[in-house]
Amino acid sequence: MKRVLRLIMLMSIMALVISSCKKTVKKEVQQVDTYVEDHYDKQEVDIEMRDGVKLHTTIYSPKDTSQEYPILMQRTPYSSRPYGEDNFRTQIGPNIHLMKEGNIIVYQDVRGRWLSEGHYENMRAYIPNKTSEQDVDESSDTYDTIEWLVNNVENNNGKVGVWGISYPGFYATYATIDAHPALKAASPQACIGDFFFDDFHHNGAYLLSYFRATSLFGTPRPNNDQPIDTAWYSFPDLQTEDQYQFFLDVGPLKNLNSFFEYETVDTPTMRPEGVTDDFFWNELKEHPNYDELWQSRGLIQHLDKSKSHVATMIVGGWFDAEDLYGPLETYKNIEKHTEGYNTMVFGPWDHGRWAARDGRSLVGNYYFGDSISEFYQKNIETKFFNHFLKEEGDKNSGLPEAYVFDSGRKEWKTYNSWPPQGVEKQTMFLSEDQKLTLEQKDVAGIQFISDIKKPVPYSEDVKTVFTPRKYMTDDQRFAARRSDVLVFETDVMDKDLTLAGDILAKLKVATTGTAADWIVKVIDVHPADTETNEEMQDHLKMSNYHLMVRSEVLRGRFRNSFSDPEPFTPNKKTDVTIKLQDVFHTIKKGHKLQIQVQSTWFPLIDLNPQTYVDNIFKADEEDFKTQTHTVFTDSSIEFSVFK
Repeated sequence: MKRVLRLIMLMSIMALVISSCKKTVKKEVQQVDTYVEDHYDKQEVDIEMRDGVKLHTTIYSPKDTSQEYPILMQRTPYSSRPYGEDNFRTQIGPNIHLMKEGNIIVYQDVRGRWLSEGHYENMRAYIPNKTSEQDVDESSDTYDTIEWLVNNVENNNGKVGVWGISYPGFYATYATIDAHPALKAASPQACIGDFFFDDFHHNGAYLLSYFRATSLFGTPRPNNDQPIDTAWYSFPDLQTEDQYQFFLDVGPLKNLNSFFEYETVDTPTMRPEGVTDDFFWNELKEHPNYDELWQSRGLIQHLDKSKSHVATMIVGGWFDAEDLYGPLETYKNIEKHTEGYNTMVFGPWDHGRWAARDGRSLVGNYYFGDSISEFYQKNIETKFFNHFLKEEGDKNSGLPEAYVFDSGRKEWKTYNSWPPQGVEKQTMFLSEDQKLTLEQKDVAGIQFISDIKKPVPYSEDVKTVFTPRKYMTDDQRFAARRSDVLVFETDVMDKDLTLAGDILAKLKVATTGTAADWIVKVIDVHPADTETNEEMQDHLKMSNYHLMVRSEVLRGRFRNSFSDPEPFTPNKKTDVTIKLQDVFHTIKKGHKLQIQVQSTWFPLIDLNPQTYVDNIFKADEEDFKTQTHTVFTDSSIEFSVFK
């Protein structure tokens, strides 16, 4: 009994000690970073454009006025917040180094967004031949803004640089067209080039996974399109964490119209009968083909008007799910059309990750190395802007033409051109018995059933996301084990194989229907003894990991023209060629190179009815049919191989 009492007393004392410890633990106070407020003055101005519209502009100027500084500007549709001259960002500029070295940093709300006047047009079309002050575009708005800044901001050295990621990257590209003489450096990063090939479409297929982002670009501003300092849009609430099942249950795209019928106090209804309020959703569903609307808004075709006095550094991520087409095509077209300084930087990043400081660098589950973004910011980005805005500004910047990361070897490489000299084309054939071979074997057809009730998922995760990212490096074993995904694979590599440049899938196919999508994935199959990194999801291991290196879809109706779609003839062998975006990846000795071919990728892309209709956005439920597809073994993949 005494032992029991002693035990009870001991437990009581321990409880009191623990309780006392809990009471004395102080909550860690979060330190507010005041560097910007301590070192910069902030000014907000409304700069008048040539047509009288005023654009809201925020200017951060160094408190140290003993020297002159260049101007670094970002134009954005996403707001130059925080508003109010007493409210400061905690970080400004492209990176921490450029902030602490001292630059005049400018943010501007583009026309029709937030506190800027005017009407917003999504991917505003460039006007090549302006005949009056009313002919305005993002090029003229940038020009007028720079003109005001260099003449009105104190202590500027007369040199301007622009940068931006994603949509702001589009505006950074736009700045190079008919550029102001003071603009000396531009770094478009993850820059949208054309909305029919970036973000919301890939080769004509609608990216259903971007559905929730639509309202961000298409919700009209209230109060007759007046400037506003708070968000006026909201994102669709799917009320589920399972987007695959949600979109499968919804059925045809037209059943999503209800998410874009807005009602507000000042405008009880804004839509004519049968038309939704969201102007971007209306554009998507009324323009399913690459017609004049999309063609006019693409920027790639106007890069012959980029001015050679503007040094450009295009930045992108090899695993950017949103904008990979844009930066690659921007670099290639500026390189093609101008004699000025033009370089590219591509690292192992998803969308915009190079602007973060994450330490360990990952995309999804896959680990690429340490401090890769930090290296880029200090040794590449800062060096670029300093050379052209503070130093000599000649072509001898100390940076290479192509600063590119080999995502297989996990190391940076520098080259004098992209693709590098020494790249050759190498063709491999999709052969029977799941073989990827250097020579074509006997021609045969390999069939699979594409069941519209059981489309191939793009990820094995159960999730609902705003925009997809992680799938770009996802383990593809789950797909390889499905009967509606064809697999073709090499033997284990006896030496390294470096892919450097674009990839062309030349498929020979047939279908029992009149419409089909075609998806090709390039996969690096890792050895069984590969070590698992600490961030890997619990249910996965790096042992035999199927790393997706590159993937792309082509909506089959656009196989001959993105402007003039056409049906398939049932059961007729047909050529379908898919251009996959550039890669820089070494399939290392001991690994295997694998190709997967499938016809659904859900809900990354919307479901193809697999029977031809003029507009899939208006397809009825009865249009959707399960079909049998065939891939013939004279199909091939043309790689760019670095010898």
